[in-house]
Amino acid sequence: MTTDEQIEEMMARVRKLELKARKLVRESFSGEYQSSFKGQGLDFDDFREYQHGDEIRFIDWNVTARMGTPFIRKFREERELNVVLAVDVSGSSIYGSVRYSKRELAAEAAAILGFSALHNGDKCGLILFAAETTLFIPPAKGTRHLLRLIREILTAQPKTQGTSLTAATDTLISALDRKSLVFLISDFLTENLDKPLGKLAAKHDTIALRVTDPLERKLPQAGRVTLEDPETGWQTSINTSNANLRMAYGKLMRRQHEGVVQTFKKHGIDFTELQTDADPSSSLHALLKRRIRKRSS
Repeated sequence: MTTDEQIEEMMARVRKLELKARKLVRESFSGEYQSSFKGQGLDFDDFREYQHGDEIRFIDWNVTARMGTPFIRKFREERELNVVLAVDVSGSSIYGSVRYSKRELAAEAAAILGFSALHNGDKCGLILFAAETTLFIPPAKGTRHLLRLIREILTAQPKTQGTSLTAATDTLISALDRKSLVFLISDFLTENLDKPLGKLAAKHDTIALRVTDPLERKLPQAGRVTLEDPETGWQTSINTSNANLRMAYGKLMRRQHEGVVQTFKKHGIDFTELQTDADPSSSLHALLKRRIRKRSS
């Protein structure tokens, strides 16, 4: 049972995230967001006379016959997007050795992206997943709706602590009836990435935000310590003073990172890394700027 004090603390965190995200969106993210993500179709706008070089397939023959001269249909980009925040709330999400836990970092990134979507008139939804999908909230508009999404990220308590991207992607593919923009926020410390990511990227514009912690990249020299897997409870004792062990660990984690990146690239998934020892805004800025360059090339 959540106590009144815990509820108040959680709401204070949500309000703090809202203020920070709104400020960032107002100052810089809104324009970059709009330039980075295009609408999912074209809406009819008006007619105009045919000009040399126009696409013949856009000629409207009924209007042409009525006016006695060729007219074409003009279209405008359908701006409104369906944005879905797909957030990993498995056991490893509560870990953080420096500034944030992975869950807190995911919530802040989700708040920035969510308020950017809201500012640009897009709908925003949420899916939370661990060993299975724990929550799906369809895309909608409104500040109250978005604050609920952030609150759900911070307070999620899945019954099982494993991670299954397959469960998340299957839910997204079946629940979303139109092409959407999916931000997949996870540490991706799980097997079987290739097939679910490929299926999701084939149907939706998918962007991966990989949440990492410094101690996952490099073990400190701290003597004998006990490590515990937060998703299985498995423990082991190791001596971090052993240079060979630290080197082997670093090599293993680099190999895992490279494998995840290769999978993203294979399926054309744009990605960036969010680190628990840094503010996520700089990584998100860099991601959006890459999207802008990609779109204009």
